[in-house]
Amino acid sequence: MKKILAVAVLVCTGAAQAQSVALQGMMGSAALLIVDGKPPKTVRPGDSHEGVKVVSTSGDQAVLEFGGKRHTLRVGDAPASVGGTGGPARGNKIVLTAGSGGHFITQGTVNGKAVQFMVDTGATAIGMGVAEAERLGVDYKNGRPVRMSTANGVVPGWVVKLASVRVGDVEVYEVDAVVGQSSMPVLLLGNSFLTRFQMRRENEQMVLERRY
Repeated sequence: MKKILAVAVLVCTGAAQAQSVALQGMMGSAALLIVDGKPPKTVRPGDSHEGVKVVSTSGDQAVLEFGGKRHTLRVGDAPASVGGTGGPARGNKIVLTAGSGGHFITQGTVNGKAVQFMVDTGATAIGMGVAEAERLGVDYKNGRPVRMSTANGVVPGWVVKLASVRVGDVEVYEVDAVVGQSSMPVLLLGNSFLTRFQMRRENEQMVLERRY
């Protein structure tokens, strides 16, 4: 099986409703798409999924057509605003919907680069592995060394400060994170981010509203 590449995201903001289109990876000539947070779907050139058509693919990028326009997504790109007001994030509210298993998983960025988060209210800080830290350009080796307890025993880690963390159109700055040696499929969205918000649960939704 061909290696699935890392996540790239394009956020399209329409007049009526925002649409989130994520290129999670490439499998041969097919694009692995996530539309509005739904389960990933492998889509070949010429086919469509949830109103998003894959026009062509090449290497680590895909040309998609939706919202009446064509957009090129490259793996690792930061989210872009298309068809909306654009500009920096100015939102104050995040609404997340629980996925399979009851986990809240969402696309976002760290220091302007695309990532996938899973909400973890038991984590003190945002958590990531060394591989993700290196992809994001996080200088973890100059962070504060710590010892971390894991299922495999006590391992070294590093506490760092992330310049920016964005989910949807909400962005916060100077957020603590912990980098560990273990590989992680997603970043843990811990309390160094979550405590910046008032948090409430409404059935299958988690609502975060910025504190002032």
